[in-house]
Amino acid sequence: MKPTLVVLAAGMGSRYGGLKQIDPVGPSGEAILDYSVFDAHRAGFGKVVFIIRHDIEQVFREQVGSKYKGLLPVDYAFQDIADLPPPYAVPPGRAKPWGTAHAIRAARDIVREPFAAINADDFYGRDAFAKLAAFLGNADAQERVPPVHPFAMVGYRLDQTLSDFGSVARGICKVSPEGRLEKVTEMTKIVRTPSGAENREDPAAPVALTGGERVSMNLWGFTPALFGELEARFPAWLEANIAREKSEWYIPFVVDELVHEGKATVDVLPTDSAWFGATYREDKPLVAAAIRRLVDAGEYPSNLFAAGA
Repeated sequence: MKPTLVVLAAGMGSRYGGLKQIDPVGPSGEAILDYSVFDAHRAGFGKVVFIIRHDIEQVFREQVGSKYKGLLPVDYAFQDIADLPPPYAVPPGRAKPWGTAHAIRAARDIVREPFAAINADDFYGRDAFAKLAAFLGNADAQERVPPVHPFAMVGYRLDQTLSDFGSVARGICKVSPEGRLEKVTEMTKIVRTPSGAENREDPAAPVALTGGERVSMNLWGFTPALFGELEARFPAWLEANIAREKSEWYIPFVVDELVHEGKATVDVLPTDSAWFGATYREDKPLVAAAIRRLVDAGEYPSNLFAAGA
């Protein structure tokens, strides 16, 4: 069974200013997302599922999903702020989505095979998808009793994922000598410094980083067993956080819980692929130039969707 690519595409990119998932950066007008779908297809993924919002469905289907019809099957799931288990309801004044774990949960009724979960606006690279596809191709066979779920994540160097134009959020990973994830620490205001990087969530106590840490860029590999874990854990998270207006349920939090409870192992797959993204609008020319270099080096065709590409 071929794995599925699940793309988290519900965000509008508030810091960036616009629907950056469809912003052209390639030489023939390709978006960053197009390169992820292209890389996943040639790595052996069999389907793509987009997690979107209802209000962007029409433009997304017309300008994004339609491009992949000749490449691989496309399906959609919808992240809805009101999609909560009973008896919970959206509190007054809540406008912010519930986070990446909630977004992945939206695919619970349509994904039945091992899958990768990615951000729509990050460029991950060919090697990353190839390594994850190889892992997912054997993931079901690794499920153990009592249930210990075999998951994976692709790990990038922190210093290769920073922006020169503002802070970024990253999941800093502690990795065992065997290459297994031991802990994820979410840091939400990391900036580049002359000596590496620094997390400035608390200006009075910044956390120094070397830049060589492995980080999660939300390129995960899961089995469908994740959906059961999400359903079981969401009510407890809501009970503790629903009244906090800006609280978000991040997928690294769930993974971290499962690892520490002995219910999952997470292989960290180091990659030499270049990662880049357009967190800020000023990042766009740098992304376009990086893709141009990869095209010139023969890593990608100059037109991803030309006949025979």
